[in-house]
This record gives sequence, C-alpha cells and structure tokens, in this order.
Amino acid sequence: MKTDFTIQYLPIAQQDLEEILTYIEKDNVIAAASFIDEIDQKISQLTQFPYLGTIPKDDRLEKLGYRVLIIKQYIVFYVVKESVIEIRRIFHGRRQYDFLL
Repeated sequence: MKTDFTIQYLPIAQQDLEEILTYIEKDNVIAAASFIDEIDQKISQLTQFPYLGTIPKDDRLEKLGYRVLIIKQYIVFYVVKESVIEIRRIFHGRRQYDFLL
C-alpha cells in the first residue's frame, strides 16, 4: 500500500517563502496570492510523488540527497527523508545559492 509523504518546511525555507511573498506583494497583491496557490499546489504534489523534482547538477548537493523543484522562476530545494519531504530553501533562480545551502 502506498504511503503519502508529509511536507515539512525548515524555518529558513519558511522565511524564504515569506520574503518572496512580501516582495511580490509590494507590486501586486493578486500575483502574490496566485503565486502562493501555485507553490502550494506544486509542493503538495510531492506528498504523492516525492521524487518529482530533479537531481541538482551540483555534485555536493547531489551527494547530500537534494532534489530541486522549479516553480516559475523559483527553485525549491528539498530532501526526501523516510516518509518526510523536508523543504530546505526556496530561491529565485537568478540568485547565487551554493554558499547558502
């Protein structure tokens, strides 16, 4: 029988998401609401398909078990741990992130 996975955000990932939403809301509240719906929908898919995201091209991140999910211009970094999907960070695709992970 298939077991659904649970989504857990690290506090820093939750902070990343809040900062992204605050930034988008400055220009367009409706776009921010739409974005949160989209990111919630895509991340929720991981409960059924935990390996939906791709393996990063960075050797260090690959060895650490990271996967990446692209949502519009944002990258969600996560790790699958037993029955938990741990959302580690969420960055804009243009941001240098290697030193932050």
